[in-house]
Amino acid sequence: MTQFLQLLFEGVSLGATYALVALGFVVIYRASGVINFAQGAMLLLGAYLISWMAVDVGLPFGVAVLAAMGALGAFGAGFHRVALRRVVGQPTFVLVMITIGASIAVSAAVEAVFGDNQRLLGDPWGSSTFHVGAITVTWVKFWGIVVAAVALAVYFSFDRFTRWGLAMRATAGDEEATLSAGVPVGRVHALTWALAGAMATLGGLFLAGFPSAPAHGLGDAALRAFPAVVLGGLSSSVGAVAGGVLIGVVEVMTSGYAPSWLGTNFYAVAPYVVMIAILLVRPYGLLGVKPAERL
Repeated sequence: MTQFLQLLFEGVSLGATYALVALGFVVIYRASGVINFAQGAMLLLGAYLISWMAVDVGLPFGVAVLAAMGALGAFGAGFHRVALRRVVGQPTFVLVMITIGASIAVSAAVEAVFGDNQRLLGDPWGSSTFHVGAITVTWVKFWGIVVAAVALAVYFSFDRFTRWGLAMRATAGDEEATLSAGVPVGRVHALTWALAGAMATLGGLFLAGFPSAPAHGLGDAALRAFPAVVLGGLSSSVGAVAGGVLIGVVEVMTSGYAPSWLGTNFYAVAPYVVMIAILLVRPYGLLGVKPAERL
């Protein structure tokens, strides 16, 4: 029982971080219909910026996190304005290829500037722990749950109760009608990219905290979170959160309980197996909605 509770805590912590990453995918897809394959590179860049500001510049850790979130938000909005806004109306494939190219360029730039070695994250928790009964709780994983919960609550409040949130939901529902009503759709798209950048920074922070150091392969974690996006439904922000937590729990539980004959790395495959199984029953995800079609 102790092992189960230990793994459950770690799975929920990882899943909360996956939820942030998945939500970054969803906010962009809802607004523009584009799957942002640069999200992994933004995770990587966010973690390295936090490390640089906290360790090299010497900023207090909380200030470094907020500054990195602001920088990645500005980067996301700027990337939309400079690159994606110029190809509005082009096939979705063109937009997707631009995000793939941006991912490669950003990852290469991070490696060129910071090298390919691990860095200190600069966080005040390190690998320190405390105990709740027989369960060992790592501070970075505890704060991963808390910060993810707060960030998600802020996002959903913004989405639900502000004019810009209404504009984002309207754009997701019908972009042409929203544009004809006078809503600045271009600014809405830039805002979604800024939000995705801020979420990627938090996701990169806590994913880096799991091994306690940012490393160049961190951007690949976005692919590990992608099943959460598909499971929840590409257009459902609530589904992204539910899918993220589910995938995190599945991954950690599989690493603890999978039989040896499945191999030592089956935990990395298990989320995709679950994704395929659920999609066979619900092709549009757990909370996804089948698009309405006129006959």
